[in-house]
Amino acid sequence: MAEPVPLKLYAPTGKHPNRPMFVYLPGMDGSGELFALQSAGLKSHFDIRCLVIPGDDLSSWERLAHQAVQLIRQEAGTAPVYLCGESFGACLALRVVALAPTLASHLILINSASSFHRFPWLHWVANLTPWVAPPLYQSSNLFSLPMLANLSRIGEVNRQALMRAMTAVTQSSAAWRLALLTQFRLEPLQLQRITAPTLLVASLGDRLLPSLEEAQRLAELLPNSRIYPLPHSGHASLLEDGVNLGAILRAVGFLPSPTRDSEKLPSSDQPASLAS
Repeated sequence: MAEPVPLKLYAPTGKHPNRPMFVYLPGMDGSGELFALQSAGLKSHFDIRCLVIPGDDLSSWERLAHQAVQLIRQEAGTAPVYLCGESFGACLALRVVALAPTLASHLILINSASSFHRFPWLHWVANLTPWVAPPLYQSSNLFSLPMLANLSRIGEVNRQALMRAMTAVTQSSAAWRLALLTQFRLEPLQLQRITAPTLLVASLGDRLLPSLEEAQRLAELLPNSRIYPLPHSGHASLLEDGVNLGAILRAVGFLPSPTRDSEKLPSSDQPASLAS
């Protein structure tokens, strides 16, 4: 009997089987619900799926990657797969393509948290999280917001959505996922085998992790990659009013079909430079 798969993929804009599949792997919240702002601009090009990781899931990186590969293959069939991971989800995306190097036709990594283990103070946070009193854990979510996001660029609706997503993550789940990040390493993944075109989106105003430096490190390991910097963005960049992932993908030639000339990249997010 097949082993049950607790992860699932859901279609936030309905299913469109004649289009390439865009699979979003979420950050620490594990819900995919925060991708709603970007789904609207992508739905005319893709059959979108968001991965959901249950709040009580305590899977290893290996098990998460195996389950994700299984789900994506079942859902996509023969359709091209654009695999997009953000923060924690970027680490999972790297594990997925390391396990199945030909699964994704395109790879998009946004503010990858793969540098997490290199910062002792983040290890301290990960080790402390299981032991703090629950009220203190809940209040710490509020205090961590300025590090996680550039709140001046996020509207009230998305700000509230971010708070709901953060408070929905149980203390035990947060502790487990932080522990996974402390264990994550790039070296065993043999990323030089990944030939899919890869876009590394990096926020220059990230206060949580050095996203640009990590994108540069990843670019040295992934042979067909380029960096797209977001000059004014924080770590949770996809929630910001000025960030349009569809326009970014169009700017770098990642969209599967032509778009209207009237859709212009927001001037506030023109990249400072594009590095191969």
